[in-house]
Amino acid sequence: MAVYENGELVLYGFVGDSFWDEGFTAREVLAALAEHGSDNPLPVRLNSGGGYVDDGRSIYNALKLHQGEVTVYVDAIAASSASLIAMAGDKIVMRSGAIMMIHDPSTITYGTAEDHEVSKQALERMGQSFAETYASRSGQKVDDVRTAMKATTWMTADEAVEAGYADEADEETAKMAASFDYRAYATAPDDLTDLSKKRGWTFGPTAKAASAVQTSQEETIMAKPEADGKSADVDKAVADATAAATAAANERIQAILGLDEATGREDLAQHFAFKTQMSVEDAKAALAAAPAKAEEAEEAESEVEADAEAYEAGRLRASGQGSPAATGKSQKPDWSAAFARAGRSGNKGA
Repeated sequence: MAVYENGELVLYGFVGDSFWDEGFTAREVLAALAEHGSDNPLPVRLNSGGGYVDDGRSIYNALKLHQGEVTVYVDAIAASSASLIAMAGDKIVMRSGAIMMIHDPSTITYGTAEDHEVSKQALERMGQSFAETYASRSGQKVDDVRTAMKATTWMTADEAVEAGYADEADEETAKMAASFDYRAYATAPDDLTDLSKKRGWTFGPTAKAASAVQTSQEETIMAKPEADGKSADVDKAVADATAAATAAANERIQAILGLDEATGREDLAQHFAFKTQMSVEDAKAALAAAPAKAEEAEEAESEVEADAEAYEAGRLRASGQGSPAATGKSQKPDWSAAFARAGRSGNKGA
């Protein structure tokens, strides 16, 4: 969708890319700001579950540099890196029933123990940077904000105003939350996770896999450190680690698609390659056990897919990566009142 409409900046969907036909990038926002004019007041309509940090931070910086007054309206949700974008507003308005979420950064590391340690240090610095931004806008202490980030804090409109993350909550009803796999956040409100499931918004084959693994992939580092003498080295190390992980993932995908057992089972091979974390060996065994005839493939795929999901859940439990949802239902606030005001509770169109 267009990010600049009728003099407004419309930021709906995934930050930094397009998923489920929704999303926006820093480049698109910068082009829109140039068209709008730097001195003109700018309304920003925000509805996003989060996304990539580089785009989120770039958009935040661009809005902070805008010379005209920036008013951010959280139309439904501002979560993760999208909540950082909201902090750029000279005025932040939450629609009635809208929600905001802040949490700690995450990333993928591939390599040795030293590689993981470099990523750990980078994440700590990134989390501190994000906390300073939130604290500066809200008036809270940095340490208190960081604690809230580590706990993954969800706020209703009134709670966001009370905590200083927004200036006011208006009476206009919030829109439906933007497309996003909210199951990637283990403490997300039930309304959002149910909406993700109903709408088919998913980053992976199962909610367990998404919450345990894909959080890092869709956020690809949720926060970015402020520049200093060592940031270039850290950025390079993280970039190298990310490139190595990407190369390994691509190698695995190509290996599965190139298996002799994939012949006549191409759709199933693509499912294993792109929508599961199955190893090449496990995918080969599963493909060999599946019928190759076209008329039998659809039925076999559903059965093998169930096995793949069970395998993935078991793998995560065995590796200690299982999400809280896998071991017991976490305590969550009652969001029914907030979502009722937004018109989502019992809404057949949601």
